[in-house]
Amino acid sequence: MRGISVAARHEYSWVLLPLLAMVFMYFGIVGGMVDDWINDENYSHGFMIPGIAAFFLWRSRNELAACPSAPSYWGLLPLLLGGTMYLAGTVVQEYFLMRSSLIVILTGTIWLLLGFRMLRLMALPVGYLIFMVPLPYTVYNSMAFPLKLFVTRVSVYLLKLTGLPVMREGNVIIFPNITLEVVEACSGMRSLVSLVAMGVAYAFIALKHPWQRVLLVLGTVPIAVASNVLRVYGTGVLSRYYGAAAAEGFFHEFAGIAVFLVALAGLILFGTLLNVVGRRIHAK
Repeated sequence: MRGISVAARHEYSWVLLPLLAMVFMYFGIVGGMVDDWINDENYSHGFMIPGIAAFFLWRSRNELAACPSAPSYWGLLPLLLGGTMYLAGTVVQEYFLMRSSLIVILTGTIWLLLGFRMLRLMALPVGYLIFMVPLPYTVYNSMAFPLKLFVTRVSVYLLKLTGLPVMREGNVIIFPNITLEVVEACSGMRSLVSLVAMGVAYAFIALKHPWQRVLLVLGTVPIAVASNVLRVYGTGVLSRYYGAAAAEGFFHEFAGIAVFLVALAGLILFGTLLNVVGRRIHAK
């Protein structure tokens, strides 16, 4: 396809039109997404995502400044795809489609106005924005339910190893003095979603080689699950001796924060280990 003329490259008024169109299209959608960040604890990390993406963009500022813009009409293809996603999501009221279409349209806009080389430099910050979009509830629940059962099963196994009298029925932990239900908030999905987002950011900030980054991101899953098993196990032990108060109120909220910090520390420790191994491998 033929590129856009040189004169048009320097015509800022031409760039303003699609940006205004994006603001008009997505003002309400982004507002609804922010509302989810505020009211749904599963996605409270969403506030950090644009800032981290902006940091990635700032980190590439020298490469971006040195890269010549080469606008291309190929950018119309992702714009068409994003527009289709937007319309389909609007018709069927599927929020994930509508919200994620913003990233596709942003990709097409960059490609159209600045060119593919510039898009490649912006791929990380633009792609990272997907972590600010809440998952569809059907997808979230289909992942949370088996994870909840797995966490319950492993926690009960550890409680039995400790010597405590305990039984399990589905996602319910039964002690002689108390019955605990492992609800979705304790399934580990909340920490998993946030930890994957943090893991991707940490991988691209602290690690150099693709294999290290892939292993770190994959490692967020067992780290998140293990930390949540620790939470349920600890709550079970305390509930056995101190009753329902150990599974409710302040302790329950504090345990959630503490376990996420433990998972984050585990992620950093794993990243440090990958760095050490990477230096030894590539030093040979």
